[in-house]
Amino acid sequence: MSRKPKKGYFVRGQFVAEGSELDLELKRELKGSDEASRTDLKRESDELQKLGAELLTLRAGLFDALQLDEKLVDAIAEARRITNFEGKRRQMQFIGKLMRKLEPEVLEAVKLALSEQNSVPAAETAALHEAERWRDRLIADDDTLGGWIETHPATDSQQLRALVRQARKDMKSGPAGEAPRQGKAYREIFQLVRAQLAVHGGADHAAAAAAQDREDDA
Repeated sequence: MSRKPKKGYFVRGQFVAEGSELDLELKRELKGSDEASRTDLKRESDELQKLGAELLTLRAGLFDALQLDEKLVDAIAEARRITNFEGKRRQMQFIGKLMRKLEPEVLEAVKLALSEQNSVPAAETAALHEAERWRDRLIADDDTLGGWIETHPATDSQQLRALVRQARKDMKSGPAGEAPRQGKAYREIFQLVRAQLAVHGGADHAAAAAAQDREDDA
């Protein structure tokens, strides 16, 4: 009577019987490898989600210079508007998934932009904040828009008016009760204003204009 062959498999030319000590050892090694792989993936996912969260704080000038996918840009804008804790958590998970699709060079650019924001000189930070304030005033007030065009003749007035109209329309299109929607026009106004302030002396020129506004209101 022939002996029933043992069940098993070959590893590097060696037969490993199922249930043997070697079989159990190999399975333990394989399990450890799988767990290590899952741990690495989880760590990478957490790091990308954290990077996405930091993107929410990135200044407009640095953010707009990044070559980010439009879907990711929209997801970040949406995350900025969400105030509900659970809704924010789910949105950040979604952003983490989108971050995993970014090319390595884009991820590196994101890290460099965040690093630059953390090391930017105080004077430049003040100038960027000034540009953000002017952008918001231009969108909010037609008189400010007219005054800007008059005092900054190099500005393409047709382009600026079109961008302001679009930014106002985007802000009104968001759901009721949530923060205003900030679309592409909102970012382009910042870039235009920032460039003009740099030409006209940056924050010093803006401060003089603000002082004039206060005198006019008096």
